[in-house]
Amino acid sequence: MNSKPSISSAAAVQYLTVDEESAGQRLDNFLIRVLKGVPKTHIYRIIRSGEVRRNKGRVGADDRVIAGDVLRIPPIRLSERAEEKITHPAPAREFPVLFEDDAFLAIDKPAGVAVHGGSGVSFGVIEQMRQARPQARFLELVHRLDRETSGILLIAKKKSALKVLQDQFRERETGKTYLALVKGVWPGKRKVLDQPLHKYLLPDGERRVRVTGKDDPDGMKSVTLVKVVQQLTAPAALLDVCATGFTLLEVTIKTGRTHQIRVHLASEGCPIAGDDKYGDFELNRQLTKNGFKRMFLHAWRLRLSHPISGEPLELHSELPQELQTWTTGRNRY
Repeated sequence: MNSKPSISSAAAVQYLTVDEESAGQRLDNFLIRVLKGVPKTHIYRIIRSGEVRRNKGRVGADDRVIAGDVLRIPPIRLSERAEEKITHPAPAREFPVLFEDDAFLAIDKPAGVAVHGGSGVSFGVIEQMRQARPQARFLELVHRLDRETSGILLIAKKKSALKVLQDQFRERETGKTYLALVKGVWPGKRKVLDQPLHKYLLPDGERRVRVTGKDDPDGMKSVTLVKVVQQLTAPAALLDVCATGFTLLEVTIKTGRTHQIRVHLASEGCPIAGDDKYGDFELNRQLTKNGFKRMFLHAWRLRLSHPISGEPLELHSELPQELQTWTTGRNRY
């Protein structure tokens, strides 16, 4: 008996034993987590019908499971579309580990990889890591990074660690610093960006963000701190579209709004190189033509308290090689 049913057993009766980590969860939430890919409507249907049994007795969706409970799950037959999703799960993949212990791990996420599936993406980091670590009882994202952003990403290995870490992010007790290469000369005296941000949808339903006025009732308070690291001249091939060169910035966010760094920097006339949503599209076209095919935004440093011991931690992720080639102080980061 175990709490991780295999995909091949979906059409047969399964017996799951609730582990210590899952104790206290509602039955419906427990089954949604362990029966990955099974529609919620189907899970609620088999609970309501009495086909799910706990220790041979009936159980309700809102009943709390206890460590050692044995759950009987009936044969699960799904539509072809749902079956296809389950029988072709995300490919197993490990990512470079920056830190790991029993509570959580920090990985070095590459650009171009979503952190989770959804919005047209079949799978992301978390689904791939769950496949790569089938023995792991619990793996959950602590926070998010944009798909095209590289760098430090935290994944909790315990429910208790997840809550503590997410509380730190929500209460702004972490220090998140990024490295960004922007078009133009950033004024050294411009160190604090605090324009509120407003989320909206394009006609096709895609999400966007813009700066707004202090009196906008839908504006979200947003604070970004900026420090100039280097002024860089543009390569000869880019002089026509970026005559003033580039600036490498250290950017620390005090709030974690959607696209916050990208929008704040672009609103100052210095968009991030390679940003396909808020950037300079002619510059991006020339960058791509010259072999640079990503956004220059990297989650470089993260300061936090360990979720169990409370000890202060500082994590670093070196600039990926494709970004290092744009800086003169290549060993600095």
